[in-house]
Amino acid sequence: MSDNMKQAALDYHAYPTPGKLSVEISTPAETARDLSLAYSPGVAEPCREIAKDPENAYRYTGKGNLVAVISDGSAILGLGNLGPMASKPVMEGKSLLFKRFANINSVDVEVNAESPQAFIDTVARIADTYGGINLEDIKAPECFEIERTLIEQCDIPVFHDDQHGTAIVTAAGMLNALEIQGKTIEEAKIVCLGAGAAAIACMKLLVSCGSKPENIYMLDRKGVIHSGRDDLNQYKAMFANDTDKRTLDDAIDGADVFVGLSGPNLLSAEQLAKMAPKPIVFACSNPDPEISPELANATRDDLIMATGRSDYPNQVNNVLGFPFIFRGALDVRAARINEEMKVAAAHAIKDLAKETVTQEVIDAYDGVQLEFGPDYIIPKPTDSRLLGVVSAAVARAAVDSGVARLPYPEHYPL
Repeated sequence: MSDNMKQAALDYHAYPTPGKLSVEISTPAETARDLSLAYSPGVAEPCREIAKDPENAYRYTGKGNLVAVISDGSAILGLGNLGPMASKPVMEGKSLLFKRFANINSVDVEVNAESPQAFIDTVARIADTYGGINLEDIKAPECFEIERTLIEQCDIPVFHDDQHGTAIVTAAGMLNALEIQGKTIEEAKIVCLGAGAAAIACMKLLVSCGSKPENIYMLDRKGVIHSGRDDLNQYKAMFANDTDKRTLDDAIDGADVFVGLSGPNLLSAEQLAKMAPKPIVFACSNPDPEISPELANATRDDLIMATGRSDYPNQVNNVLGFPFIFRGALDVRAARINEEMKVAAAHAIKDLAKETVTQEVIDAYDGVQLEFGPDYIIPKPTDSRLLGVVSAAVARAAVDSGVARLPYPEHYPL
């Protein structure tokens, strides 16, 4: 980042007041009567009703439209383990996005926990305050156990966006890219460089969308994850392939798809050249991808490429998913966000990219004309239709799969 951008980022967070969020009052609070209803003695009445039935908290408080963004700061985006307080600007930013894109109230919670169990205990004890919990920037493999346990212990949706948000948007773009390239998810040979939280979640969701595990070659720092290795945790072991391939150079030969969730400049031009005709490259390391789009396009003129960056086509951006996934889940009071809801979100995002791009999106991108094709496989974050189509798909999937406690909303789609 240039010095000018660094200072601009610091100024953005410091002025006009420090931080990116504030609290607003949503009811009248001007008269003595208003105040007597807002606090003592009037506040006693909703307290009594909630004591009779805790579900009344959704009627008399903001719980049903409130999400906590919670982190221990152990895997801050692109920065690593800087601790919980250093993660606060990111968590505030996530809360800003919830409000900006889905009108969901959100607060950030940074937990200074000495162990995964301490983190779990802390979050479980405060969970009832919220309508949902978005876990963020927690390192693997601890994040898997943390999320699994909290889903079991909490009666509200718990969603680790680094895993599932990335996976949902990746799956949406991947399905479209495969269609454009004339390939199918069932037959595509996929190489995944990286075996952390996002990588494992991406591959699991691609399997849910139709990919065959035997067609997936996942690599960690030691090379291909294969059935002969005895150093795999239970999460990596799900993708242990019975193969004699050991290196990226081995795995990439003839591959249809490369998914990078690892680090910068790890895919060479020579390796890209070895991929099958009409390859698909999702190089999602940020800020520097596994291979630069300039080098990739100079090497292959038949590829479709996506990155995590906004200054190139096909940005894999979690904001396409998580605000609307929670919107749909909250509006049917889902007990959890399950696999059916994730797949529904991916297909809703996928299908929106095929619709005619609206003028609001074109204006937001300086008049650039966008249409479904190699340089436009994923909708843009400014597409206001995301709120309607993704929330509706998620809500419908929650109802159909039995995790919703309210019917499909009459006012949908938004």
